[in-house]
Amino acid sequence: MYRAPIKDIRFVLRELIGESGLQACPAFADYSFDLADAVLEEAGKFSENVLDPIYKSGDRDGARWSPAGVTSPPGFKAAYAQFVEGGWPSLRAPPEFGGQGVPAVLGTAVEELWGASNLAFKLCPMLTQGAVEALDHYGTDAQKAAFLTKMVSGEWTGTMNLTEPQAGSDLSQIRTRAVPDGAQHRLFGQKIFITWGDHDCTPNIIHLVLARIEGAPAGVRGISLFIVPKFLVADDGSPGERNDVHCISIEHKLGIHGSPTCVMSYGQGEGAIGYLVGEANRGLEYMFVMMNAARLSVGLEGYAVAERSFQQAAEWARTRVQGKPPVAGSSPQSPIIHHPDVKRMLLTMKSQIEAMRALGLYTAYQLDLGRGHPDPAARAAAQARGDLLIPIVKGWSTETGIELTSLGVQVHGGMGFVEETGAAQAYRDVRITTIYEGTTGIQSNDLVGRKVGRDRGAAIGALIADMQRELDAIATDDPQLAGTKAAALRGVAALHEAVGHVLEAGAKSPDSLYAVSVPFLKLCGIVAGGWLMTRSAAIAAAQLGAGATDRDFLLGKCATARFYAAQVLPQVQALLPIVAQGAASVVETDAALL
Repeated sequence: MYRAPIKDIRFVLRELIGESGLQACPAFADYSFDLADAVLEEAGKFSENVLDPIYKSGDRDGARWSPAGVTSPPGFKAAYAQFVEGGWPSLRAPPEFGGQGVPAVLGTAVEELWGASNLAFKLCPMLTQGAVEALDHYGTDAQKAAFLTKMVSGEWTGTMNLTEPQAGSDLSQIRTRAVPDGAQHRLFGQKIFITWGDHDCTPNIIHLVLARIEGAPAGVRGISLFIVPKFLVADDGSPGERNDVHCISIEHKLGIHGSPTCVMSYGQGEGAIGYLVGEANRGLEYMFVMMNAARLSVGLEGYAVAERSFQQAAEWARTRVQGKPPVAGSSPQSPIIHHPDVKRMLLTMKSQIEAMRALGLYTAYQLDLGRGHPDPAARAAAQARGDLLIPIVKGWSTETGIELTSLGVQVHGGMGFVEETGAAQAYRDVRITTIYEGTTGIQSNDLVGRKVGRDRGAAIGALIADMQRELDAIATDDPQLAGTKAAALRGVAALHEAVGHVLEAGAKSPDSLYAVSVPFLKLCGIVAGGWLMTRSAAIAAAQLGAGATDRDFLLGKCATARFYAAQVLPQVQALLPIVAQGAASVVETDAALL
């Protein structure tokens, strides 16, 4: 049974991030810890009492397709109705359309709870949120009036329709046509991998669709963005005539069975009516607003599902009696949590989950400052840092999430491979996250090419300088904290060196740069996690020294940071020579030899 990790989320929001930076932004002047606590408490209850109970059944029963449409798993429609009734879809949305306008950092914290308690369910409101952001940025006043209020309330949901059978991640190859028809267009084509593209939870679904207007340039420069509702909107704002868009099948997947992954057909008859968003041929640019938000959201799914897996593995280890640990004393057998290797696996999970959570929330906080800080220089610096960190959060957190959920199966032993224990479901569900919204390779190429190469390392250099300064300022009277700090500083030094190798490779050979981009991304994530874990340990140690009463939690923060420094951060020293010297072994190998 999942339990929302409110205490650790609260620690990150209060101790690592604070409230003053957000309160300096006019849009978030009313933000406070009390507000965050109230939202998290209610979100925790919803995740535990509504979403978690349909987690396993949603996997077992799955979404079902018929010619009449897609039926969600039993319990999902009722849960979504409660989700809307609770006001959750509007949490981060603009107030002018009925949204609550809370900071992204708080919205991201809440999203973790949805992702951990029921990832298949969480994907539906996630995509609606992204569609709302895209329309808020680029839609006309008439389009916003027609669609946003109902999408913000959750009465209608939204989707993102990008790829096609022949295109995959290469959106330059999309063929869906948009034929001008007066003030609108008629779309013809097929889209695949459309998450929650059809369902029975709401009376209307608003699709954002990439297509080519006839005569548009080839490649990505000729792509436009369209609003294509499942049902056309009547004059009174209600769903009217059925549009010519249909789900013709759903995929049978490794995991997230409760989330329908749809093949969508546009224009089986006279064409699906679509409304152009913004200017023609700028669709991919507009869609990137939605994709950027989704990349951070998918990144947090990596550590959210890992948190669920850790909780289940830890509970199993506390109750599973097997074997005699070396320090078991006179007891012939003991719960396996006392076996050193089981403790190692659980600490591997817990420490990295805490590091990923801290980095994910820190990144969301930077985006808040980037959008809302009154000082233009501070706003630009925060936006640059948030943009830099998004591919790291997305790539590192999802790759690590797969590793940790695999460890969750391992802790269970043979019973982890049996579906009845539930350990395998988290492993299956999280596997998609390294692929969603761009594979890890796409994220790492974005990181080294756009986020590091384009400004010649300025944004990452500023981050490294802040890491160095904050770590140097930590007092280390405690020997254990001193060791944690030293390991974190070694990591920062390695990152600084790695950036130099990346910039050098980028100046000489794109192939050499991209051949080591994923190792570089992982190195960035591990080092950033070490920085935040060390800060957390220093805060926890200071609170313990001041007589704080929640000793077990604070001691746990120190212990996970110590483990991270001893068994996770040393991986950086193995990744550094790969970044420095590993490209040739890739670039110089003939593909025919593979």
